[in-house]
Amino acid sequence: MATKGTVKGIISNLVIVGVDEPISQNEICYITTNETRLMAEVIKIIGKEVYVQVFESTRGLKVGAEVEFAGHMLEVVLGPGLLSRNLDGLQNDLDKMEGVFLKRGQYTYPLDEETLWEFVPLAKEGDTVTAGDWLGQVDENFQPHKIMVPFKMTGSYTLKSIAPAGRYTVNETIAVVTDEENAELPITMVQRWPVKKSVMAYREKPRPFKLLETGVRVIDTANPIVEGGTGFIPGAFGTGKTVLQHAISKQAEADIVVMAACGERANEVVEIFTEFPHLVDPHTGRKLMERTIIIANTSNMPVAAREASVYTAMTISEYYRSMGLKVLLMADSTSRWAQALREQSNRLEELPGPDAFPMDLSAIISNFYGRAGYVILNNNQTGSITFIGTVSPAGGNLKEPVTENTKKVARCFYALEQERADKKRYPAVNPIDSYSKYLEYPEFEKYISKLISEDWIDHVNEIKTRMQRGKEISEQINILGDDGVPLDYHITFWKSELIDFVLLQQDAFDDVDSVTPIERQKNIMDNIIHLCRMEFKFANFTEVMDYFKKIINLMKQMNYAVFQSEEYHGYEKQLNMLVNERKSA
Repeated sequence: MATKGTVKGIISNLVIVGVDEPISQNEICYITTNETRLMAEVIKIIGKEVYVQVFESTRGLKVGAEVEFAGHMLEVVLGPGLLSRNLDGLQNDLDKMEGVFLKRGQYTYPLDEETLWEFVPLAKEGDTVTAGDWLGQVDENFQPHKIMVPFKMTGSYTLKSIAPAGRYTVNETIAVVTDEENAELPITMVQRWPVKKSVMAYREKPRPFKLLETGVRVIDTANPIVEGGTGFIPGAFGTGKTVLQHAISKQAEADIVVMAACGERANEVVEIFTEFPHLVDPHTGRKLMERTIIIANTSNMPVAAREASVYTAMTISEYYRSMGLKVLLMADSTSRWAQALREQSNRLEELPGPDAFPMDLSAIISNFYGRAGYVILNNNQTGSITFIGTVSPAGGNLKEPVTENTKKVARCFYALEQERADKKRYPAVNPIDSYSKYLEYPEFEKYISKLISEDWIDHVNEIKTRMQRGKEISEQINILGDDGVPLDYHITFWKSELIDFVLLQQDAFDDVDSVTPIERQKNIMDNIIHLCRMEFKFANFTEVMDYFKKIINLMKQMNYAVFQSEEYHGYEKQLNMLVNERKSA
């Protein structure tokens, strides 16, 4: 029998329920009002009073309404058919909803129960299996979707029978296992998992080290992120977060892309829904949407659903990682998630931390980012979740608590700067404040030395030093004037501008320049390092400026030309002639 209770008090989305039987923290319950069942989650228990946060508007809810507890935490449904779905934070399929607005109390099933999937068994009768082991696979939008032993099944089991190759629906039994007491347990293609718990169906979680190519030079070259790495992009409105996010999700070397729009403005969410179905995947030539899942929550939806959406996205990502796939999870924006946590904390009358955020905000962010990573599965295959969150600090203030606490846990920091955006230097990632801690990992250094070259990290550090020196000289020129600094300073400054314009700036809307493979990035880097180390002779600072503007213009034209094409080699010849004009003997 399900535990029942009655509503005793209502404070916006926080409802106080009286109960007589034991209730679990984070348990799901349903409140009946005007023939509508509203879903809610237990967030605090004090004696016989339970505080629940409702995932929807509580308008019309009255004291005395009946509450029924489900006996489980907030769960997601996992199975084939999730790819190319548009879901909300509670995993409702938005395409099955009727009308423009979501109806209160209406919940839809995220999978298609009638579709027949072409099943191929991978395990055989008599095998010993544990949670997360692969029993078979189906083809889901050209991805090998593994059917696994449910994550909730603890201990070892013996595979008694498995369905032969054929076409089955998600709810048909495809395997039967027996436990240590010889009890039979049927397994279908569908399983459920609570969103607040990490999926631990792997053998080991080593430190990630493999470069995740994104085709964005300011990331791959200057501040690389790795498969299973974590990064975040803070930036004020208008600094290009959305374009950079789209570029990464479209171009990154990932099998699956999960987009979590967490409390974003409705127009930005609509942009994702309308643009993603039309984007062409540069790796396969098919639609990017085929390997994408969108989880959308707009800023006018209740805060409880906003908080749930990031956990739903992470759990789905963990499911696909357990199949040995590379998953890229993009959350936009984690600031809205933190605001939902703040609102919930305020309603519970907890002691506030800085800017009224919860005192344990740092631990919550750390635990969430910790769920990403590179794993070795029980069968020695590998899978990864690379998590990149965007932060929308109020007024572009990068010292506010969400940015500061995220900085402690994310290994890559891509600081979008208003000043660079105003100068139309896109992507507007500040080359000096941004960093990647993966450059310090010995495993990454060893990997990158084999992949690109042994002096790659030295070159990256040299470029960063030159950018820092260029910034310092720029400030001196602004104070003292062009005539007030030595000629060498002008040459050093313009060499830093060469790095900025040719390597760090990129056109996201050009077919060639938008995606730069790592081989081409090495070529650009080698050319720049060669020019920066070269000695030139000039009579005055005007000559320095005019000369370097010509070089920058030529090298930018090279970036727009197809790599190693006749046009590209033509620009290369012009560049060599230009360099020889001013080269010191």
